[in-house]
Amino acid sequence: MPALPLDEAGKYVAAAYIVFVALLLVYIAIMAARLGRISREIDEIAEAAEKGRTEPGSEAEPEEARPEAEEVPS
Repeated sequence: MPALPLDEAGKYVAAAYIVFVALLLVYIAIMAARLGRISREIDEIAEAAEKGRTEPGSEAEPEEARPEAEEVPS
């Protein structure tokens, strides 16, 4: 014999599904907001790196333009 008759258990099962779907939607919204923020931060970092690379007279040189360090014998 089930703990609840089937005619009464149906509303609890439906409520459980509604709560699950609501929590799933909240989780998806949080992840979408986080992804958007990270995407904006990556764009800002890439823009700053590109600006620093193309700015004349900047002290940071690209790796290819740097002379290789000579090893000093000990």
